[in-house]
Amino acid sequence: MRLDKFLKISRLIKRRTLAKEVADKGRITINGNQAKAASTVSVGDVLTIQFGQKLLTIQVDSLQETVKKENATNLYSVQKEEEVKQ
Repeated sequence: MRLDKFLKISRLIKRRTLAKEVADKGRITINGNQAKAASTVSVGDVLTIQFGQKLLTIQVDSLQETVKKENATNLYSVQKEEEVKQ
């Protein structure tokens, strides 16, 4: 599944266009490698996302084409969440 689509479906980022912008600015890594919006996400991948003042590290637990809002958090598990000092 594409990175931007996963971020939208999992509700980590609300809009796919915003997910694409964040990825294209180099703020997302997959398993330590810089990711683009079209990068492929697989189960078990570790994503690090710098969004706003947060640095969020998650592990992908499941991939689904559609998911209800209340089940979106079942797609990933949060490994680490920290504030970014500027």
